[in-house]
This record gives sequence, structure tokens and C-alpha cells, in this order.
Amino acid sequence: MELFDLRVVVERIEGRPVCGLEVGDYFELRGSSRLELPPGRHFCVYALAAVLPLLAAKQRQLPAGDWLEQETLVACPDPEERLVMRVERIGRVRLDASSLT
Repeated sequence: MELFDLRVVVERIEGRPVCGLEVGDYFELRGSSRLELPPGRHFCVYALAAVLPLLAAKQRQLPAGDWLEQETLVACPDPEERLVMRVERIGRVRLDASSLT
């Protein structure tokens, strides 16, 4: 089985930056489930909660016409902050499906 490794990057902050994230901050999803942050950095749990439901789908190759194959932006639910994240595919990884749950 092949999956994409992903990077979720803060693309822009259109409102008041209150969670401590800055444009360019990111986390990576590697393998099927490893979340990695740069040393000494954090990621807001509310922004993370907004993007998490999409990540499993973005890890897979979807049909070209599927809206999720084309869409890369996700917004944090905080209306004061209006933080927008971009999901990028940064590589492919081959996994043995029998070793996953």
C-alpha cells in the first residue's frame, strides 16, 4: 500500500493571531499516523482538530475529479483568528498493510 506523507503549513492569518502560530509554522504526518513537529514548536489543538478529518483522505491518491484531490486549504474554526492552513503532499511511503490496524 502507498500513502503520501503530508505537511500542514500555516498559509495565512487573516485576523488576530491569538494561538501563537505564525505563517510558515507546520507539522508533518509521516507513515500512516506519526505526527511530527519541528523541535521547540507547537501547533494549536483547535487548528489541528479542523484539519485532522481530512488527512486520511489526503494521504491517498484520489480520482482527479474528486474535490478533495484538488482542495488544499483548511480554515481553523476560530472566527477571531481566521487562520488558513495548506495541506501539501511531501512524499510517498510504501507500507505493509498487514502491519497496520
